[in-house]
Amino acid sequence: MSTVALSLISPASERADAPRHEHPVLAAARHQARVANLPFAGSVTPQQAWQLVEAGAAQLVDVRSPEEVKFVGRVPDTQNVPWASGTALNRNPRFLKELETRAGGKDAVLLLLCRSGKRSAEAAAAATRAGFDAVFNVLEGFEGELDAHQQRGAAGGWRHRQLPWQQD
Repeated sequence: MSTVALSLISPASERADAPRHEHPVLAAARHQARVANLPFAGSVTPQQAWQLVEAGAAQLVDVRSPEEVKFVGRVPDTQNVPWASGTALNRNPRFLKELETRAGGKDAVLLLLCRSGKRSAEAAAAATRAGFDAVFNVLEGFEGELDAHQQRGAAGGWRHRQLPWQQD
């Protein structure tokens, strides 16, 4: 069995890098983040993110622009704290303060979701540098990566994985 597989099934209590009582999915993600030297707590798949939200173990925060959320779709009952906005995707100077306020503090367990998983990784790194303890990136994002036809939605992502979402 590989080291990766072992880390995914080892109880959190057996690893020094996981806070006590952390959900096993988060503990495994945190461990893999340390191995990979990520600048944030870790990454989870869309399916794992939904599992964590349903279990009440984490809050999902959509960091896409309000326009993306409105016109592309959103996960029901998810807060939107834009990392960037407008057509130029200018960085939101209030992002960290808004995230802290809406999350209920820097110790909240947060799963950040964007279009493809890239902006949410940047946002997770910034939040970690600002003192947030448990900010995780949702891999693949809401729409996934571009496919061979330069389209999103067929190569991963929240919608492609058939997880709950809606469109205005």
